[in-house]
Amino acid sequence: MTSSISLRKIREPASGKPVVFAKPVPTVALSARAASFGSTSSRVALTRCRAQRSVDNRSPLQVLALTDDLRAALDKYVSENKIVVFMKGTKQFPQCGFSNTTVQIMNTFQVPYETVNILEDDAIRSGMKEYSSWPTFPQVYIDGEFYGGCDIMIESYQNGELQEEIEKCMSQ
Repeated sequence: MTSSISLRKIREPASGKPVVFAKPVPTVALSARAASFGSTSSRVALTRCRAQRSVDNRSPLQVLALTDDLRAALDKYVSENKIVVFMKGTKQFPQCGFSNTTVQIMNTFQVPYETVNILEDDAIRSGMKEYSSWPTFPQVYIDGEFYGGCDIMIESYQNGELQEEIEKCMSQ
């Protein structure tokens, strides 16, 4: 059983940073959605992190943030896979133009890469923005390091830097 979460964004008064709030959700059994992730241990860790939310006791709302467990699971997943694309949709069915462009670029290299559909879970979606310090999707990780978004992928593909980076990564 899963619960839908209704989100709204507000700005933190002191810093002006956006804060995402969600209505409280009951504890739910973890679903098999994680089957779309890489190794079994990474899938389990990311799935467990999905159910965890930081709670602000002053408010009946739950704050979605990058928890220590989610950070550890993301670190492990990104380091276990040579190329990972956090995107809207999957490589078989991208759900936005920028994600589609990134998939098309990656497919030209004919190398294996993993995708994570950030639309499936709001904790991963909001946590990734903090994890990478990058506000938009897709987010591409090559050899365990954040490489960039769609605009950087296009530019580096056109000037040949992306091919060099991927060749270097795949040769290790």
